[in-house]
Amino acid sequence: MPLRFTGCSFGYRARTPVLTSLTLDLPTGCTVLLGPNGAGKSTLLSLGASILVPGRGQVLLGRLDSAQRRDRADYRRRVGWLPQAIHPVPGLTVREQAAYAGWLKGLSRRQAWDASAAALGRVRLTELADRPSRELSGGQLRRLGIAQTLVHRAEVVLLDEPTAGLDPVQRGVFRDLLADLSEKVSFVVSTHQTEDLADIYRTVIVLDRGEVTFQGDIGGFLSLAGHEASAERQAEQAYRGLVRGEV
Repeated sequence: MPLRFTGCSFGYRARTPVLTSLTLDLPTGCTVLLGPNGAGKSTLLSLGASILVPGRGQVLLGRLDSAQRRDRADYRRRVGWLPQAIHPVPGLTVREQAAYAGWLKGLSRRQAWDASAAALGRVRLTELADRPSRELSGGQLRRLGIAQTLVHRAEVVLLDEPTAGLDPVQRGVFRDLLADLSEKVSFVVSTHQTEDLADIYRTVIVLDRGEVTFQGDIGGFLSLAGHEASAERQAEQAYRGLVRGEV
């Protein structure tokens, strides 16, 4: 079930609006949200996660409206959120931190504890379950962050620049993990990196200065590069043709 943004507008105080009357459906499967810094990607995902509320318009998951108090708890259980920075909770082990996230989403302590084991297994952290979360590497913390979204059985997980600061090996592990999990959970990944798009994502959305300049499948996106582009440069050239540059 996709997330739907209908006529959404949002702006921060004393600044030009970031989004104006944006209508967008985020499909099922694995979607990459591309755009330069300042394009509105983080704002869009924050609206989707109900961290922010649109000034106008709606963000919907089925009939659940992110801005309606009566819907919000159920909405947040079904939509997971992984911000750019994942922080270890002082004094908690890896499993305790995953369980704590489930409890915050409304699970009972027993439900959260039981579900945490399965969530850690899905992100390949079972062997580190009893380690203090402060001892995890950057890549391991990102995987714990995903576990925190899966512990309450989220249907859609929104990830904001999840590979920023990771080395090539960590990025590879993270990429393989998303490919495995996307069979059952829909992911929307915000980034400005174009490497390995065809290996992970089903859909590409390009956002530039608050406007969607492309939405379609990987094949359609890469075809924008033209025949003269090498395979390694197709995604980069297609992307550069859709944005007006850094803002």
